[in-house]
Amino acid sequence: MPPKFISFEGIDGSGKSTQVKLFSDRLNEHGIEHLLSREPGGSKGAEEIRKLLVEGNPDRWSHYTEMLLFTAARRDHLERTIKPNLKAGKTVVTDRFADSTRVYQGATREEMEITVNALHDLMIKQDPDITFIIDIDPEIALKRGLERNSGEDRFEEFGLEFQQALRRGFLNLAKKYLKRCFIIDGNGEPEIISERIWTTYQDNT
Repeated sequence: MPPKFISFEGIDGSGKSTQVKLFSDRLNEHGIEHLLSREPGGSKGAEEIRKLLVEGNPDRWSHYTEMLLFTAARRDHLERTIKPNLKAGKTVVTDRFADSTRVYQGATREEMEITVNALHDLMIKQDPDITFIIDIDPEIALKRGLERNSGEDRFEEFGLEFQQALRRGFLNLAKKYLKRCFIIDGNGEPEIISERIWTTYQDNT
């Protein structure tokens, strides 16, 4: 099987990062060589930009500056991590990719949607082969996210209304990219959700 580029998406606190790790365990069980990565981050330069984006006051950046920082981090991630590993024959699994920017900056701030898509087409020019979107009640997810107290809760601090807008954005995104985006019910024990993801993966590879 040729290497795949796979992303996991969802609102903050959806359990996405847990599912990335469980999916990695499944790939290991089946002998599929792969690399785990994340956004913002995934390369040395992108990890430095990550701190600027996920920490601090929610209003520390204008919407457009924030979008440019995410794109800069993603470009470095793509150049230094994703493309080299795919070329080497490894599947790449990332915790977030361009769909997060489409939703966090584009779908929730409608005046930016055209700019977000144009910048992606100009600077990134790549989407995953498969995207799993973990769907869960925003109230539950927000409570989880804040309880983590990770120090990286800048987006959770925008509040419930923002998380609800994010969920709508991800659901609409899945309708737009039907061939690669799969909505996964995020309710239940992690192992049950993991089984849903693995079944979907097997059915689409």
